[in-house]
Amino acid sequence: MAEETWKLDVGAEVQEDGHARFRVWAPKADKVALRLVSRRCDRLIDLLPENGGYFSVQVEDVLAGDTYLYLLNGNMERPDPASRFQPQGVHGPSAVVDPRRYSWQDRGWQGIPLDKYVIYELHVGVFSNEGTFAAVIPRLDYLKDLGVTAVEIMPVGQFPGNRNWGYDGVYPFAPQSSYGGPEGLRELVDACHGKGLAVILDVVYNHFGPEGNYLNDFGWYFTDRYRTPWGDAINFDGPHSDQVRDYFIGNALHWLYEYHFDALRLDAIDRIYDFGATHFLRALTDEVHRHRQLMGRQVYLIAESDLNDVRLINPPEIGGYGVDAQWNDNFHHALHALVTGEKGGYYQDFGHFEHLAKAFQEGYVYSGQYSRYRSRRHGNSAKDRPPVQFLAFAQNHDQIGNRLYGDRLAAGLPLQKLVLAAGTVLLSPYLPLLFMGEEYGEKAPFNYFVSYGDSFLIEAVRKGRKEEFAAFAWAEEALDPQAPETFQQSKLDPEARQGGEHAVLFACYRKLLSLRREVPTLGCVERKEMTVTPFEEKQVLALARRVGNSSALCVFNYSETPQDVAVELDNGKWPKLFDSAATQWGGAGETAYSTLTVTEGRVRLALVPWSFIVYRKKSEE
Repeated sequence: MAEETWKLDVGAEVQEDGHARFRVWAPKADKVALRLVSRRCDRLIDLLPENGGYFSVQVEDVLAGDTYLYLLNGNMERPDPASRFQPQGVHGPSAVVDPRRYSWQDRGWQGIPLDKYVIYELHVGVFSNEGTFAAVIPRLDYLKDLGVTAVEIMPVGQFPGNRNWGYDGVYPFAPQSSYGGPEGLRELVDACHGKGLAVILDVVYNHFGPEGNYLNDFGWYFTDRYRTPWGDAINFDGPHSDQVRDYFIGNALHWLYEYHFDALRLDAIDRIYDFGATHFLRALTDEVHRHRQLMGRQVYLIAESDLNDVRLINPPEIGGYGVDAQWNDNFHHALHALVTGEKGGYYQDFGHFEHLAKAFQEGYVYSGQYSRYRSRRHGNSAKDRPPVQFLAFAQNHDQIGNRLYGDRLAAGLPLQKLVLAAGTVLLSPYLPLLFMGEEYGEKAPFNYFVSYGDSFLIEAVRKGRKEEFAAFAWAEEALDPQAPETFQQSKLDPEARQGGEHAVLFACYRKLLSLRREVPTLGCVERKEMTVTPFEEKQVLALARRVGNSSALCVFNYSETPQDVAVELDNGKWPKLFDSAATQWGGAGETAYSTLTVTEGRVRLALVPWSFIVYRKKSEE
């Protein structure tokens, strides 16, 4: 890893000579003072004004761990908007952190190519009984053995209390204190790199949580020109927005430099409103890619978007923002509706076989067609973008946690459908993402949970959840997000993978991931090197892929009846690599040939209901 030269230009920075520089953007204040509480004394020091609404001061005799607050106009004490640590929570003082004190062991780490990412999304609080960064480390060997190559951590910016998904954070530079703070997060990232695992951090640049959010007392971070489901939007294009943009770009670089993250997942970018000439996402991507060259390692931006707008991932030279990849919710919705039969909410736009076929063919399902759920046309075409720019998943935190009871697929689907869903994702040409526990059919729900201290906010969240579920016509009462048991119910039981159908599913995931890793044609390929053949009446999809002289075929049956189809293939021997109908995967028994012998460029295949088979063309000697 290249020597780090970048420095954050706001917050508290400990310097070589024992001094520290404190700098804050506070254009709403006429006067700013620093109240520094150290082990030696309690000092009040005036900051000097700078251009652009900034204030700064150099202070002697400051040590890591010293706490401080800013005094605005002589009468309002507030934590630092760029605090690196909030040891006493969102309302307490900020703490000085010296990132140089951590001795990294990953100096040779350069990251991994994006097309090799197999992502495992986890929530630190429920992934282990302890709910800490440190408690994730003992399970890294397990993830490595499973076939994971990248660990994605849900947001860790300091949030109220100690139970939260992380999207209500209010200190985006400060790792959650109850998880282990800055030191614990560095140790986790370092340990991941030691195992050869990349690490992705979920960051939130579309809103702040309501409790402990004091940024409005400092400057114009927010705008009332736009609204998000969570309140006022971030000010990316109004007066004083230059400093706001710098703040968030600085946050992204902070995670890449000070914590060595390999990628950032940008939450709900469709709620980032910017009508300026250069969209914030374009500016962010340009800067991250510039630093990627300076650091000499592979770092990426991965966005979550509901827009189906290819500009997000198009390269800048053709007018795009240049984001490296995006979550593909359309793929999820098409698969989910097909295997579950659900039609409520946004699933009303899906549920037909052709939707999943198009997701394989083009990425977006809605590329300008009318959406009943939205009552308008939606999206544009992404058919020219390479599959490596899309993440495919059967489950994630949103699609589970935003259900009435946080129920996973394993709570309602039989084993054969769980195996089929796994095969659809892991053998897709896209980047696969697993949600923690999916690999063994975890039955514990992933509920939505919070631990606010404000009774008004608690009631507002309860009401908001009820309104959100109305579109799905779920008549039952939602779980109380504030209740500790709602959080406790979401804890994983990883030992469940040892027995019964859990063990079968776990072995299936391991096998499929090993095939994806060992057989190049089962990973990401260019669209020109793949052929998607849908048999709509039979609800069978054939996916053929080529890499050089190697070829592979995956055929999926999404119907309740046995099906046979004629598939065009190159002549030669095609040994079978996987058959979900096999008894070892919980199937009724294999009916497909163990080896296909193709002599006339076509072969007929038989599939049992809700199953799939994988063949690979034997190389010519």
